[in-house]
Amino acid sequence: MKNTLPLAFAAILSGSAIAAPTTYVIEGSHTMPRFEYSHFGYSTQQSRFDKTSGEITIDRAAKKGSLNITIDATSINTGYALFNQHIQDKDFFDTANFPTITFQSEDLVFAGEQITAVNGKLTIKGISQPVTLTLSSFLCMPHPMLKREACGATATATVKRSDFNMGKHTPYVSDEVLLTIPVEAIKQED
Repeated sequence: MKNTLPLAFAAILSGSAIAAPTTYVIEGSHTMPRFEYSHFGYSTQQSRFDKTSGEITIDRAAKKGSLNITIDATSINTGYALFNQHIQDKDFFDTANFPTITFQSEDLVFAGEQITAVNGKLTIKGISQPVTLTLSSFLCMPHPMLKREACGATATATVKRSDFNMGKHTPYVSDEVLLTIPVEAIKQED
C-alpha cells in the first residue's frame, strides 16, 4: 500500500505534463482565407487574402483552447489589380484605416478528440460580430517534411457584409458571403 501511493502520484504528475496545452504557429503559405459572393446573380466570385498570421492553442485533456488569426486586409487578391484597389476603399474594407481583419476565440468545440467548431469574434473595419466557424476537417500529425507536429483544418462561416458596414451594392452583390479559412499550423518549438 505504501508503494502504491507514490506510483499513483507519479502517474498523475506525468499525465498532467503530457496534457499540457500545445501552441501551434499559423503557417502563412498554407493559410489563405477566401470569400465568395454572388455577383448580380451571374456568377459566384471568389477572392482571397495572401498574408495571414496567428496562433492556435489546444489543450486536448481539458478539451479547450484558443485561436487568434490576423489577416492582412491589404493583401487582398481578387485576381485583378484594379479591383484589389477598389475593394480596399472606404465602402468595403477601408484598409487605410483598418489594415487588418481578426478572428479571436477561446471556445473550441470538441466532439470526442476532434475539434468541430470554433466560436469567436470576427472583427472587420473595427466592428466585431460573433461568428461560428464550422470545421469540415481537422487533423494533427507529424509534418512529413518539417518533422514536427502540425495541425490543419478547413473552416467555414457565412457572414453578412452589412454587419461590417460593407453593404454597398446590396442586393445586386449578395449581402451574404461565404468565408472559408484553410489553416495549417506548426507546433511551436519549446
